[in-house]
Amino acid sequence: MTSASPTKPVLDTPTQPLSSTPGNFDLGGGNLHLRQRDLLRIYAWYRVAIALILLTLFTSGVSRGTVGTLLPALYLNTAITYSVLNVLWLVYLFGTGFHTSPRRIGSILGCDVITFLLLIQASGGLGSGVGYLLLTTCAVGSLLLDRRMGAFLAAMVSIAIIGQQVTGLILGTAETQDVVSAGSLGVLLFTSVSALQYLSGHIRLANHKAERVRLQAAHLQRLTQQIVAQMGTGVLVLDRNDKIELVNRAAQQLLGDQRHAGELIEQTLRYEIDALRDDPGQRHRLARGAGNSELKLSLAKVPPGPGSSTLVFIEDNRKLTQQAQQLKLASLGRLTGSIAHEVRNPLGAISHAAQLLAESEQISDEDRQLTEIICRHSQRVNQIIENVMQLSRRKEASTQRLDLCQWLSQFIDDFHRGAPADAQITLTLGNGPVMARFSPDQLAQILTNLCNNGLHHSMSATGRREVELRVQYLSERGCAQLEVLDRGRGVAEEHKDQIFEPFFTTESNGAGLGLYIARELCEAIRANIYYCRSDDKRSCFRVEFANTEQIF
Repeated sequence: MTSASPTKPVLDTPTQPLSSTPGNFDLGGGNLHLRQRDLLRIYAWYRVAIALILLTLFTSGVSRGTVGTLLPALYLNTAITYSVLNVLWLVYLFGTGFHTSPRRIGSILGCDVITFLLLIQASGGLGSGVGYLLLTTCAVGSLLLDRRMGAFLAAMVSIAIIGQQVTGLILGTAETQDVVSAGSLGVLLFTSVSALQYLSGHIRLANHKAERVRLQAAHLQRLTQQIVAQMGTGVLVLDRNDKIELVNRAAQQLLGDQRHAGELIEQTLRYEIDALRDDPGQRHRLARGAGNSELKLSLAKVPPGPGSSTLVFIEDNRKLTQQAQQLKLASLGRLTGSIAHEVRNPLGAISHAAQLLAESEQISDEDRQLTEIICRHSQRVNQIIENVMQLSRRKEASTQRLDLCQWLSQFIDDFHRGAPADAQITLTLGNGPVMARFSPDQLAQILTNLCNNGLHHSMSATGRREVELRVQYLSERGCAQLEVLDRGRGVAEEHKDQIFEPFFTTESNGAGLGLYIARELCEAIRANIYYCRSDDKRSCFRVEFANTEQIF
C-alpha cells in the first residue's frame, strides 16, 4: 500500500445559463456561443479562401470564358475588393476572439450576396456557376442568424437573382433559360435553408435537453460534495493503488494534516483496512488517529472491477462511546444515586458517632486514634459518594463557541480565590484568539481537577506549587489545544493506560475518580484528553477540542 497526499473536495464552478432566445445560439448581450464562434471562424477562413480562388481563376486564365466574360473590369475590381475586405474582416475577428454581434454577421452576409450578384453579372449570368456560392451564404445565415432572419435572407437572395435575370432578359443580355435557372436556384435556396433550420432546430433542442441534464447533474454533484464535505463522519476514497483520491473535512480533522493523513494510512490504518478487506464479515475496526484519538473504520461494499475505488468511513469513536455512556448513565444513574444516598445516611451516623466518641474523656489515647481513623476514612468514602452522585446528576453538555484565551484568564482569577496562597498558575497564549466549542461549567470542573492534581504533584516533587496552561490552535486539524503542565514526576509508563479508569489511584488517600470524571466531561463536549510528555519532558495532560464548525 502506498500513501499520497489527500485532495480536498473541490466544488464545480457555476455554469452559464442557457439561452432564452429561440432559434439561435447566443447567451444574451449579442455575444456568440462557443459553437457559433467556431462556425464563424470557419466561415471567415472560407470567405478569404473563396475570394482568393475567384481572383486567381480570373487572373491566371484557367477559367477563361467562364467567369468575368461580360464585364472583366467589374469582375476584377469586385474580386480584389472582396479579397481585401475578407482579409481585414478575418484580422478583426482574430482581435476580438471571434466575438461579434448578429447585426455585424448580417452585414457580412449582405456583403457576400452583393459581391456574388456583381460577379454573376460580370460573368454573364448563372451559367458561370458563381451563383451556387450563394447556397453556402444562405446556409451559414440560417445557422448564425435566427429562423426568421435566415428565411428572410434566402427570400431576398432569391428575389435578387430572379430580378437580375429578368432585368437582363429585358435588356437583352439574358435568355429565358436564365430566368428558369434563377427560379430553380431560388427554390434550392429555400429548400436548403428550410432543411438546415429543421435539422439545427432538432440539434438545438437536443443540446438544450443535454445542457439541462448536465446542469442538473452538476447541481446534484455540488450538493453531494457539500454534504460529504460537511458530514461529521470522515469519508476517505482510495484508488486501486491505495492512493487517496478524496478526503472530506471531517476525515482531515481526524487524520491530521495532509502529510500526516498519508502517513497514518501507510503506517497505522494500513493493517486495519487490509483486515477489513480480507474479512468481509467484519463490520468495523478501531485505530488510533491524530492527537491519540480513537477512530472507528468501516468499508463500503464497492462492486469489484477495473479501476474500482475503496470507500472508507471514519468515525470518532469518542462520540459513539459518549452515546453508549449516556445510555449506561441513563440506566445506572438513578440506581447509583439511590445507593449513594442510602450509604451516605449511615455513613454520616458513623462519622458523627466517632466524633462524639473522640470527645469523651473516658477513652484512652489508643481508642482516640481509632476514632480519627474512622473519621478520616468516613470523609474519604463520603468524597467517593459525592463524585458518584455528581456523575449521576450530570446534565447534557450545552456547548458554546468562545475565545479560549479570554475564558482561561477569567478561570485563573476564579481559581486563585480558592487555591493556596503560594499556588502559581501561568498562562501561555498563542498569537490571536483561539476559538473552541465547550461548556464553560464543565471545562471549569475539568481544569480545576487537573490544576489541583498538578499543584499537588509539583509540590511533592519540587516543594513549589506550579502549573502552566498552554493554548494553541492546530490549523491542520482546525481545532484548539489546551495543555496542563506541572513539575511533578509524571505518570509511570505502566500506569498510562489506567489513569482514566474509575477508582484507580496511586495515592493512599485518593478516591481515583478525578481523572475519570475529567474524561467523562471531556467526552460530553466532544473533546479528547490524554496524558503525554511535553517537549521539555514535563508532565502534561492535553485536551483537544472538537472543530468549532461542528454543531452537536
